Amino acid sequence: MKKPNVIIIMTDDQGYGDLSCMGAEDFRTPHLDALASEGIRFTSMYSASPVCSPSRAALLTGRYPANAGVRAILAGHRKASGLTPAVPTIASALKKLGYHTGISGKWHLGLKNECRPNSNGFDEFSGFLAGCVDYYSHIFYWGMADGNTNPVHDLWENETEVYDNGEYMTERITDKSIEFIQNNSERPFFLYVAYNAPHYPMHAPEKYMKRFEHLPKDRQLMAAMISAVDDGVGEIRAELERQGLLENTIIYYQSDNGPSLESRNWLDGTEDLYYGGSTGVFKGHKFSLFEGGIRVPALLYWKGVTGGRVVDAPHIATDIFPTVLELCGGNPGEYELDGISLRQMLLGEDESLHDYIFWEMEDQTAVRKGRYKLVLNGRTDEDKEPAESVFLSDLETDPGEKHNLAAEMPALCEELTQAALKWRAGIEETWKDKFERNYTSLA
Repeated sequence: MKKPNVIIIMTDDQGYGDLSCMGAEDFRTPHLDALASEGIRFTSMYSASPVCSPSRAALLTGRYPANAGVRAILAGHRKASGLTPAVPTIASALKKLGYHTGISGKWHLGLKNECRPNSNGFDEFSGFLAGCVDYYSHIFYWGMADGNTNPVHDLWENETEVYDNGEYMTERITDKSIEFIQNNSERPFFLYVAYNAPHYPMHAPEKYMKRFEHLPKDRQLMAAMISAVDDGVGEIRAELERQGLLENTIIYYQSDNGPSLESRNWLDGTEDLYYGGSTGVFKGHKFSLFEGGIRVPALLYWKGVTGGRVVDAPHIATDIFPTVLELCGGNPGEYELDGISLRQMLLGEDESLHDYIFWEMEDQTAVRKGRYKLVLNGRTDEDKEPAESVFLSDLETDPGEKHNLAAEMPALCEELTQAALKWRAGIEETWKDKFERNYTSLA
């Protein structure tokens, strides 16, 4: 049997409520909705971190971020450390199985030579290395306001810097993805489509803005940027159909974390929170371990296999590595992974579930066990003080984490607290022993 092709699509700072198939009522995403209606829509899929770099590292390695060596947002200068070949990626694992591998879009997992895509399993790389770029000039500006650091141009074809000034980044990522499919239609391939939308700066061509003139400006920008991604997904699917590859291609889609409230999303210098993204009913945003920061829109499509299902059981992005590897004929047992394979669930067999799912972000720690979730020192966004030091919720009856059950269920609260602290201690030990020394020079 021919090995399936694999395409993983990741968006940037897209909230749970920012797809119409996930509940958005003020704009439509028809191409992603179509994948959802024919595939699996995950209603309790989690990113492994509420911020970009750790979330992406976890998806690609199948490990919790600190176990992958990427625990925080990485710097954007040319000497920044990050992911290294010491931690295998899904790309390097699939290369061993005869796959040709590529990435189009955002990397954000380090800029040192050993940290770049071509050193970490990817045969082809077209995109940018830092966390964000201007969508038209492809220049990395963030953090340059101190006057001591110059902006850096950041657009690459493998190890060669290229210049495509004026080309809208979202459309470029789509075009390069289609080119990769065309060039590799005769062999099994893995393609990581890493859109930077709707991460700031908030840029969208007029043709997308006009679709949503009825919306407030902040929401209009968000909808326009996501609509460009949705069109791109539709074009990628259409190319697979043209090449006769759709039936044998697994497509997985998710956001890296929840939506951003950062004032820098505004383009007019407004020092105000940005309200364009939606977390749906969930509390918290990017940087938060409450649901809004880590529960993300997620879809999996495999024609003839997935068949229009909704899965509400909690899963996490670390599960994608072992799932894809097993579906492609590999053995997840050969790798150090924190994720579990969803192969049985996809094929309609007994579902594998986590006993616990954990997260950490600076002083925040969280754990989910079944319907219950505990957050320690939880913040609702980057600039807020902890809401409460201990917050226990029943996500089945209270998905918005409004009612703290810590005092009402002390035994469960203590069990989850101890589980979270034990896990966190192990994370700290691994980080100190294996990775911390690599980051001492980071700005």
